[in-house]
Amino acid sequence: MASLIALTSSCNFRLRCLPNFTSRNPKCTTSNWQFNLHPPRSRSLVVKPNFGNFNLQLPNLRQCSISPRKSTVRASSASISAVPPKQPWQGAALKPLMASIATGVILWFLPVPDGVSKNAWQLLAIFLATIVGIITQPLPLGAVALLGLGATVLTKTLTFGAAFSAFGDPIPWLIALAFFFARGFIKTGLGNRIAYQFVSLFGSSSLGLGYSLVFSEALLAPAIPSVSARAGGIFLPLVKSLCVACGSNVGDGTENRLGSWLMLTCFQTSVISSAMFLTAMAANPLSATLTFSLIKQTIGWTEWAKAAIVPGLVSLIIVPLLLYIIYPPTVKSSPDAPKLARQKLEKMGPMSKNEVIMAGTLLLTVGLWIFGGVLNVDAVTAAILGLSVLLITGVVTWKECLAEAVAWDTLTWFAALIAMAGYLNKYGLISWFSESVVKFVGGLGLSWQLSFGILVLLYFYSHYFFASGAAHIGAMFTAFLSVASALGTPPYLGAVVLSFLSNIMGGLTHYGIGSAPVFYGAGYVPLAQWWGYGFLISVVNIVIWLGVGGVWWKAIGLW
Repeated sequence: MASLIALTSSCNFRLRCLPNFTSRNPKCTTSNWQFNLHPPRSRSLVVKPNFGNFNLQLPNLRQCSISPRKSTVRASSASISAVPPKQPWQGAALKPLMASIATGVILWFLPVPDGVSKNAWQLLAIFLATIVGIITQPLPLGAVALLGLGATVLTKTLTFGAAFSAFGDPIPWLIALAFFFARGFIKTGLGNRIAYQFVSLFGSSSLGLGYSLVFSEALLAPAIPSVSARAGGIFLPLVKSLCVACGSNVGDGTENRLGSWLMLTCFQTSVISSAMFLTAMAANPLSATLTFSLIKQTIGWTEWAKAAIVPGLVSLIIVPLLLYIIYPPTVKSSPDAPKLARQKLEKMGPMSKNEVIMAGTLLLTVGLWIFGGVLNVDAVTAAILGLSVLLITGVVTWKECLAEAVAWDTLTWFAALIAMAGYLNKYGLISWFSESVVKFVGGLGLSWQLSFGILVLLYFYSHYFFASGAAHIGAMFTAFLSVASALGTPPYLGAVVLSFLSNIMGGLTHYGIGSAPVFYGAGYVPLAQWWGYGFLISVVNIVIWLGVGGVWWKAIGLW
């Protein structure tokens, strides 16, 4: 015993600190050291440490022996810790980012054309670089747009207030509010209930379901003068519910089952219905006002609808069918769907309290959209009032609104594009472009029909540089109508054609009209396909409106 006491009292534990170890023995405690004495011949003491929850690990510790002579601890040489796995790159996609930057840098250093200010040219460089970034997506759209705004401020092209001025514009907020409405629509089950009603009536075929939505939206168009409100507040929630009810969801590979075709169809036809009525889009009265100020002729509600009804109906019939052929849903026919939908409705039972609140709020909001002009309540104010009711009643919570990442992302990139496009006009770039086009077309010596056709194409496809129909109309409508009239185009004909196309050109991009960010933000259609089909449908619409429309306008005496 005395020898044991002498042994233990003379030992020196020379233990090095071993960082970042965790115990593998769940029974360990920091105060429990087990000393096992070997037979006398071994004259060594084995120490087995138990560390419990102490953040220390001795990997592959086989034996620690303490020699009274050397007073050292010997441990097997083992790998101290595993090499952590390499984290994947989570930053920007470098090739698309370099393409975007290269676009801006090249344009920035090109010679500035005569008649264009340096600020306007630099802003154009940043704007086009941002558009390339939005197309190639090195980062999410909101991040790309924020980088673009940052570049305008950093280079002193825009002040901070100017760069972020469009965040005070009502349209981006109306679009964001539409996503919050959609959340409540789906959360309460009201969306599913209405979706099942539609399926029970028209759901035996995807095409029939699509046409029912298209013409429902067209019937509401003259009563709701905001295409953003129509698309976001009413039809986006309904279409999303229909897609989910039919088993077509974002992110699980079922987008093409129904959702991709239905979203693209509803968007492309929303610009057509906006063109059919003077009160179907907020900027249409601006076209009528500019027409009167220039040629002293009035485009009234009846005259507008009469001129647009035939080409509009032809487009509403042909565009969904064409998309059904070239971008078809994988589920085209479901004869049992109406029966299953009715069974689902029976299973849902009567409307819940939250469904009733949601339905009442929707009716209140739509009523304010329809009669807002009389009551002096604009569309975004009505939407805020509706959301306030949903928040107060708990139908939608603020945490759920914050979780709507797509809404905030859309608000960011759409507001950024509106700001940059607006200042391109304020800096005089758009007026310079219009004057250049006028001189070019006027110098060709063509007939008025060919000259007007060229003017129409230039007016239409210059919309790639605009994030608002109103901005485009305000910047270019008067100049193009003036030149068309000077070249022999009947002034009233030129005015109505430019007015109609000021709506239809919104179908080119995912930012060209208020309904575009709403339907694109649902996530069913990739950006490249959105732009590709947007261009294709634009060609079809131009052919219909100038071809069929031209014959109709001749018949009613517009030329």
